Amino acid sequence: MPRKLSRRLQELYGKVEERPYEPTEALNLLKETATAKFPESAEAHIRLGIDPKYTDQQLRTTVSLPKGTGQVVRVAVIAKGEKVTEATNAGADIAGSEELIGEIQNGMMDFDRLIATPDMMPQVAKLGRLLGPRGLMPSPKGGTVTFDLTQAIEEFKAGKLEFRADRTGIVHVMFGKASFPAEDLLVNLKSLQETIDRNRPSGAKGRFWRSIFVSATMGPSIEVDIPTLRDMKTAEAA
Repeated sequence: MPRKLSRRLQELYGKVEERPYEPTEALNLLKETATAKFPESAEAHIRLGIDPKYTDQQLRTTVSLPKGTGQVVRVAVIAKGEKVTEATNAGADIAGSEELIGEIQNGMMDFDRLIATPDMMPQVAKLGRLLGPRGLMPSPKGGTVTFDLTQAIEEFKAGKLEFRADRTGIVHVMFGKASFPAEDLLVNLKSLQETIDRNRPSGAKGRFWRSIFVSATMGPSIEVDIPTLRDMKTAEAA
């Protein structure tokens, strides 16, 4: 049976027309439709012209959001010796070696991002079944396997996100809080768009961008005009 919409959602859906909106207009509407009783995130859902079952059409990368995510990111680091101290000094919330791997195996998941040094990856590999489904497994493409722990920790705490296209070729990314000014959301969305264009898979053929919708966590989807977004120059990008 179709899901019955609450009166609140029915009213919000009534505010959204079925057409592509100019980006700033779309983001102002996103803010207007963020009426839940908790601080909602701003989400982007982007359909790309790719088939990720082919290795040359997969998209997995990171984006540094200039205006941040609006979230407190808890970073854990698995390393050896002096690198554990380096991670702690750089602001890691949790840092350790084999003992931290053991804690994670026993169910400790008090972190949002896990970074590992390359020399620890053979041992971290045993956590794949636990971390993989949660999107927490360290990977070189995601910038979470590195010896430069200080830079990695600083970037992820400042607003760096890892994302990938799902099996249907859709990218789902949180790009800020609905409470952000529309101008800040636009800067973050533009940075996301440019990152996706820079990392276009080599096997992608034909029309790459199919659609982009934005929404608050509990709000209706709002279509964004793709050519206008790609042609825009923001103050941060100029």
